[in-house]
Amino acid sequence: MTREERAQQLWSILVFAARWRQILTYELVGKACGLPPPSLGDFLRPIQQLCTERAIPPLTSIVVNKSDGLPGDGFIAAKDIPRAQLSVFEHDWFGEDAPSGPDLADAYTRAPGKR
Repeated sequence: MTREERAQQLWSILVFAARWRQILTYELVGKACGLPPPSLGDFLRPIQQLCTERAIPPLTSIVVNKSDGLPGDGFIAAKDIPRAQLSVFEHDWFGEDAPSGPDLADAYTRAPGKR
């Protein structure tokens, strides 16, 4: 599976979690996708970039570390995490167009901290 396909998969998981106001751990998301949690950041990065560019809430803010309940170091889309998460929960994600693979690939090229 390509990075873009994984990011599309993650987008869907996060949209459903946001709809039900759920915070997800990297561990849980990793199990759902069959990926080790440390590798998730690279797949979340284009989603974070796309949200920033589209001026929509930072969807990736609802993925957190089990130990401290905060997004990982690569999350730079907001400083006030609880407020960002609330905005994610209140947003109409089903009214948004889901990004295509090319959209996510393109966003990845502009994302800071990419591998």
